[in-house]
Amino acid sequence: MTVKLMLTGANGQVGTSLQQRAVSLGWQVLAVDRSELDITDRDAVLQVAARFQPDVIINAAAHTAVDKAESEVAASYAINRDGPQFLAEAASRGNAVLLHISTDYVFAGDKDGVYLETDAVAPQGVYGASKLAGEQAVATHCSKHLILRTAWVFGEQGNNFVKTMLRVGAMRDSLNVVADQFGGPTYAGDIADALLAMAQRALQSDFAAWGVYHFSGAPHVSWHGFAEAIFAKAGELQLLAQLPTVNPITTKDYPTPAKRPANSRLDCQKIQHVFGIQPSNWQHALANLQQYLPQ
Repeated sequence: MTVKLMLTGANGQVGTSLQQRAVSLGWQVLAVDRSELDITDRDAVLQVAARFQPDVIINAAAHTAVDKAESEVAASYAINRDGPQFLAEAASRGNAVLLHISTDYVFAGDKDGVYLETDAVAPQGVYGASKLAGEQAVATHCSKHLILRTAWVFGEQGNNFVKTMLRVGAMRDSLNVVADQFGGPTYAGDIADALLAMAQRALQSDFAAWGVYHFSGAPHVSWHGFAEAIFAKAGELQLLAQLPTVNPITTKDYPTPAKRPANSRLDCQKIQHVFGIQPSNWQHALANLQQYLPQ
């Protein structure tokens, strides 16, 4: 049986990787971005899904501008809560499996250790609160759901920390990077692989392990440590004429409209146990760093 996948957010960091990988698996893919399907339009979502009749829906669409979300509250909730609800309704109507991407921002970020799927949620800003509302909407409206919380996403497509470091690093002798926030950088291609592996398992008739899973990169590191690793690889590959000095600073030294979690370290044992999926190896993913340079 050829799997039919309906993919939203198809041109984003994870969506692009999903599209490529699903096609290579021989899946029939309906890949849409916002210009082709506004997921906040319930009637449009239900109509497109009814017409295509997917086996799997993967929602990679999100309002991810964390700072802008503080002032764009309605847009954040429309895209991060309402859109996932409508996709969940569509999946439920068509008996499809729904996979939804969520975030470390659902947590307060003040725990000493790693965050488990069962830990109390306490988002500190609009982005995290709207994403948590999306998780709840998915769980409420579609029984066959898998929610994948991830963190610190980077990939060849879109804007991300790796690209910013290379761009800024090429222009400056030194730069300041926050050293008191910790997490696991996660390669978008690995997220795509994880989602597709989960979908394949979830399509089997004996599958019942629905719910929330964590997937992020290892080893855990600070933003400063991640920046140093990026520039070390850039130096190894001779991508920059001169490597900048990376100065560690505190969160207080770099105020932003939205509060960032100090601790974004996600425990990934559950996804390893249920699906056999290992954490993303972000150091390995930096091997193709030249693809992150401005074109």
